[in-house]
Amino acid sequence: MKRIILLLLVIISGCKNNETSESVSTAEDDSIEAPTVTEALLSESIEFDLEEANKLAELPLSCIETEYPNKLNQTLENKEAMGEPSELHPAFYGCFDWHSSVHGHWSLVSLLKQFPKLEKREQIRELLQKSLSAENIQGELDYFRREHSDSYERTYGWAWLLKLAEELKTWEDPLAEELDQNLQPLTNLIVERYTEFLPKLNYPIRVGEHENTAFALSYAWDYAVTVENKEFQDLISKRAKEFYLSDDHCPIGWEPGGFDFLSPCLEEVNIMRRVLPKNAFLMWIDDFMPDLKKESFDIEVGEVSDRTDGKLVHLDGLNFSRAWVFYGLANKYPEEFGHLKGIADRHVAYSFPNLVGDSYEGGHWLGSFAIYALNESRKGK
Repeated sequence: MKRIILLLLVIISGCKNNETSESVSTAEDDSIEAPTVTEALLSESIEFDLEEANKLAELPLSCIETEYPNKLNQTLENKEAMGEPSELHPAFYGCFDWHSSVHGHWSLVSLLKQFPKLEKREQIRELLQKSLSAENIQGELDYFRREHSDSYERTYGWAWLLKLAEELKTWEDPLAEELDQNLQPLTNLIVERYTEFLPKLNYPIRVGEHENTAFALSYAWDYAVTVENKEFQDLISKRAKEFYLSDDHCPIGWEPGGFDFLSPCLEEVNIMRRVLPKNAFLMWIDDFMPDLKKESFDIEVGEVSDRTDGKLVHLDGLNFSRAWVFYGLANKYPEEFGHLKGIADRHVAYSFPNLVGDSYEGGHWLGSFAIYALNESRKGK
């Protein structure tokens, strides 16, 4: 019966909060066990200033034109389909894999937009103009249109491509206008791929890595809102509600998995806070993760045992992605979720010092996750 009520509330965009449902906590009382990492540093927020931005810019700068090592993830039609990474992907061949190159470009755009006095601003502008040329984007289109490439980078790479497009569209700079125009044909193709795929996906993919459906929907939603594509926005909202509206008692205690860089529970929260009106969202949270609303809520950071291992270092990414969900909730609904900001700060503080000087296994992608989390943090200031 409650599901029917909630569905009606979503439709009419208004409701009264219901009583908090049974907690998902395994504890016998309302208290949540404190995290094991308790150093004083971890209670402090990172100051996202020009100095830190200069350091973060070094990560994508050092990998966008680094062709090897490289993970192509391609399906070969024949031996002629093989090629050097820079031949197959003239724009996005660096940073180990296609999607990391895409969000490496996003990182540079985001940093330059926020900090126009970056030390290497001219180098960054030249690199972006060279990399995101109309000719190079046409090469990317040609690859996506290969016979067996319909699902290439579905849906993680698709999501980051739309995030890059969104960043360019919201940057008031002549260079951004040029790059956005160059990128637009690929952006259009990615929107088409989403539009074709989402209606066919009968069940959401609930993992802590690339295929996570909620993550892909969140980034696509942000793009759709930015460009005012109502049809695309409606499709994303419809699918998110069909996938997640009836979910309850997400087992956050089972997380993280050993290779997670996304939280299956929290990414679901992240998309539902976007597509549901406030009262319906708060009612949904009372079923899905009621502990999030408690001042006593806490969760341990993901601890990394070996940052030279490309899979184990995923947990640093998990800390940043958890943080951006917590910051997003605290910013949008401070009265109900403002207490989550301190948990987000602690997650960022644990992993942030390891970015600069990190091995290539983490350095080629973790900076983007840190920047996105810090961006969400700044929205609340």
